[in-house]
Amino acid sequence: MKILYTVAIYFYWVIVNIASLFNEKAKHFVTGRRHWEKNLRNKIVKGEKYIWIHCASLGEFEQGRPVIEAIKTDFPAYKIVLTFFSPSGYEIRKNYQQTDVVAYLPIDTHKNACSFIDIVQPEKAFFVKYEYWYNYISELKKRGIPLFIFSCIFRKEQKFFSQKPWGKWYRSILSGVEHFFVQNQVSGELLKNIGINNYSITGDTRFDRVATIAAAAKNIPLVEKFRGNSKVIVAGSTWKPDEELLAAFINKSSNLKFIIAPHEVSSVNINRISQSILKPTVLFSKANESDMENSDVIIIDSIGLLSSLYQYGNIAYIGGGFGVGIHNILEAATFGVPVVFGPNYKRFKEAVELAESEGAFSIINFDELNLVFNNLINSVEKLENASSICKKYVAGNVGATQKIIKKVFNN
Repeated sequence: MKILYTVAIYFYWVIVNIASLFNEKAKHFVTGRRHWEKNLRNKIVKGEKYIWIHCASLGEFEQGRPVIEAIKTDFPAYKIVLTFFSPSGYEIRKNYQQTDVVAYLPIDTHKNACSFIDIVQPEKAFFVKYEYWYNYISELKKRGIPLFIFSCIFRKEQKFFSQKPWGKWYRSILSGVEHFFVQNQVSGELLKNIGINNYSITGDTRFDRVATIAAAAKNIPLVEKFRGNSKVIVAGSTWKPDEELLAAFINKSSNLKFIIAPHEVSSVNINRISQSILKPTVLFSKANESDMENSDVIIIDSIGLLSSLYQYGNIAYIGGGFGVGIHNILEAATFGVPVVFGPNYKRFKEAVELAESEGAFSIINFDELNLVFNNLINSVEKLENASSICKKYVAGNVGATQKIIKKVFNN
């Protein structure tokens, strides 16, 4: 299996290099890793103590962020190296001020793993949620450097739990982890069933992050003006299938206002959304107070505002549910805003639990979207009940970060 894994890694690297000739994201992936050893050596200060934290992409960074900031506050003697696998994480957070070094993770070859750890010499390492790179984990274990994986969640269909021949090899990767901080009881039981008992059920650090976001939410005067006394539906991280349903609802609606923050903010996509909506619509980048009074729809054509926009909503629609999976629903739920999303949400614990308690609602077509929106809009009792469920759910799940810090640093 090790040979097959190595071949697969090199094959992936070749494919990405070819793709980089015509794909911008792949280009960042490749160019960001050029001369990585020299660049990393130039950033590392000899004699300092480092902690290495790795995130796959931006979503995992948001889970990792509370732990990063807690370490910087409670243990300032440590410097932090933050790595990303994906350009979508690195390019947005490469100037993140709470870390000392931000870099791409070199692809997982034995040589790269040895060189990376030689340069950084971390005292501890943290991986967030999903990352299980064989060579990095093996090399950390060989050198006695403890690796902690937090906010992790396991499902029985993962290769670690397979009874097929490769299952044993994948399980061997997990043996290199010092401690797992899992999100739920099911994940803990799955680990226990394969003989892994070094885990704690601590929950998801995203709850800590969204609670912090809510406490520090920025006021946006133009949006305040836009809302006035109207009910507002905020649609966040939407994709084309989401936007088509929303446009159909918007065009039939009355006495409602809408904020749409699409996942893709290219001018082509923004224009497509604008043209599908028949109501008075304004782009946020071009809006003034007069536009706010005379528009029913704002389209957010930039990034960085969404988490603060949810505070102005009565209902939130979260995109991605007609694709590979929904985006973050907790950023809305923390403000007590009920959430609506498409059918692909079962892999997300918080979505399942909120749907079961009727703080969240899944839809599969326009008729269901229309029904859910109207039920919430037209019933003060239903809207207030769903809002209360969301707010209490987030408040009841904060605290994972301090549990992790206490365990790792023996506080």
